[in-house]
Amino acid sequence: MKKILLVEDSAVVIKVIRHMSKGQTDLQFDIAQSFAEARAFIESNGSDAYRTAVVDLNLPDAPNGEVVDYTLSLSIPTIVLTGSYDEHLRDQMLEKPIVDYVVKESRFSYEYVLKLIRRLEKNRSIKVLVVDDSPTSRKFVRLMLEVHQYIALEAENGEQALNMLNQDSAIKMAIIDYNMPVMNGFELIKNIRRDVSKNNLILIGLSAYGTKGMSAKFIKNGANDFLAKPFSHEEFYCRMMHNIEAIELLESIEHAAYHDYLTGVHNRRYFYDQAALMLADAQEKGVPVCVALLDVDYFKAINDQFGHEAGDLALIEVSRLMEKAFGRFLFARVGGEEFAVLMSGLNLEKAGLLAENIREIVEDSIIMLDGGSTSVTVSIGLVADQQHSLDELVNEADKLLYMAKDLGRNRTEVSTC
Repeated sequence: MKKILLVEDSAVVIKVIRHMSKGQTDLQFDIAQSFAEARAFIESNGSDAYRTAVVDLNLPDAPNGEVVDYTLSLSIPTIVLTGSYDEHLRDQMLEKPIVDYVVKESRFSYEYVLKLIRRLEKNRSIKVLVVDDSPTSRKFVRLMLEVHQYIALEAENGEQALNMLNQDSAIKMAIIDYNMPVMNGFELIKNIRRDVSKNNLILIGLSAYGTKGMSAKFIKNGANDFLAKPFSHEEFYCRMMHNIEAIELLESIEHAAYHDYLTGVHNRRYFYDQAALMLADAQEKGVPVCVALLDVDYFKAINDQFGHEAGDLALIEVSRLMEKAFGRFLFARVGGEEFAVLMSGLNLEKAGLLAENIREIVEDSIIMLDGGSTSVTVSIGLVADQQHSLDELVNEADKLLYMAKDLGRNRTEVSTC
């Protein structure tokens, strides 16, 4: 992982940042206490070794911010630290493509810097679409986004924007000007919102028309936020960060709601929500469907003999193997040691071969423990659909699973429903 270059001559500031980043493996610093030391680090390691530079404006050998120009000339994203607030100096710094200008006021200032460093790293994978018919305006917004490491894309009108959004679901945000030919900003947002919710795509309106109702019209038409031109650098970046963090929070909540906390695979809720839709679709199209339930054999004995940590490791390993075998299908952990799979597009013969394959793979796998190892087996009940409900299929697969248990475990029992 790339490091952060901290250029700071204050021993107190260095101590605070070291303390606050202690034990955080994603924050590794090279610390220089002068411009000369910073230059030596970069000449030794190369500018590509640093993902961000955090630099003090006033250094013994660079009292006028020379180090800022140096790191920017090497295309290192640069956060400026200063000991006192100076409006004129702030304006001068913000004319440069710096990430931010932070006054060293309190502990919260350093917490903000560390948060900003992490934000920049996340931004490197976030695509933002700038929609504006003015090449000058598009370029201005794109360059601002790139300073904060976003992947910036451009569209010159609403139709082009819609095509780009339809072709690239990875776009997380669109910044949309109001006054455009072909399709104005309101119309574009209404078109987008027919298919994409506020929770999945951030839309921010822009306009140089400073009427009181402009922001309300954007919001009512489906925008998440609005910026009036001209806007300040700090307002722009704060709005970007606020909206991105909001959608990331929703994504994390949704992930927690639909994923198993231990193994990371989908959970029972997700399986039943999605399986019902997939089954109905397959039945309508006449596509074969099979449902399997898989259960780890003698799981309580593993916990009793080796401890619950060993049981957790066994479930994680089985989940990993299932992801390899059933990754293209819907599968989930639906109980303590029980997993469910819905295989759309496979007939019973092919699904049976796949089930036997995973059973053999699990049997042959070794689970490494502290000071030893163990292995597990699984029993499987597999059923093919004949226009039944999801509950009926799962109940039948459950009966077959218990039949496999009664017949000695480590086996697959197959039937049509």
